[in-house]
Amino acid sequence: MKFTVAIRNVRLVRIFATLALLYLSSVPGQAQTFPFDQEMLLEVKPLPGSRRVPMLEVHANGTAAVDLWCHSVVAQVAVNGSAIKFSLVSAKPEKCTPERIERDQQMAKALMEVTAWRRNNDIVEFVGPTSFRFRISTH
Repeated sequence: MKFTVAIRNVRLVRIFATLALLYLSSVPGQAQTFPFDQEMLLEVKPLPGSRRVPMLEVHANGTAAVDLWCHSVVAQVAVNGSAIKFSLVSAKPEKCTPERIERDQQMAKALMEVTAWRRNNDIVEFVGPTSFRFRISTH
């Protein structure tokens, strides 16, 4: 008798655990929306002799302002679910050191290769062959 009750209890526990897992898998996770119209700063230290770090702000209409290490760039950004595509439109000429020009070119190329994004609270990560972590500005 005790053995039968124990088996029944184990079955009930398994049934409830299965139901709980099914319920949790059917509840959508807290989706993080894309931070349109918010300034995002690249999580890096500034270059020596400067306080500037790359930043970007993507607007809901698909335009974006991107400040690289030296240049300011206008871009078009298409966000579709977790997919994203950057297209750089124009850059404002600036007097830059060769090192900063090279960094700008590398970052611009890498941004155009980004294919996905994900957000965890105030961190937005752009994923591609080179990934970038941006922090949403709170000022």
